[in-house]
Amino acid sequence: MALVRGNWATALKQVRAPLMKSNLRSGERMVEVNEEGKEALTIFKVLRRFGDFATMVEAKPVTGRTHQIRVHTLHAGHAIAGDTKYGDENFSREIRDLGGKRLFLHAYMLTVPMPDGSKLNVQAPVDDMWAKTVERLSAP
Repeated sequence: MALVRGNWATALKQVRAPLMKSNLRSGERMVEVNEEGKEALTIFKVLRRFGDFATMVEAKPVTGRTHQIRVHTLHAGHAIAGDTKYGDENFSREIRDLGGKRLFLHAYMLTVPMPDGSKLNVQAPVDDMWAKTVERLSAP
């Protein structure tokens, strides 16, 4: 689940864009959309809107590339709040002003296939900072 900038279009249900790792001159590693990269697919679903300011989306990576969700949301034009590597500093600052001092990307549910064919489902609730920030976003 991620809190992203702007109004995510309901029709945008997936982002399929190849990803490639690269090194900046500073030595920092980044991932970017690049036709020479590895195939990457993420399925998205709108969970909640906060006007045109922000949208809460569910993100299900079909492939498991480094920073896949972060780069795919950015590629779709919707940076994740609090993302210091790929994000929108102005949007992140506005979220920080509401008390959100973290990356707003949260694995709230994981499904792990087990050797016997069954699936292990694990859920993790959001922390208080996440919940309070969303509450403030919802305030009139």
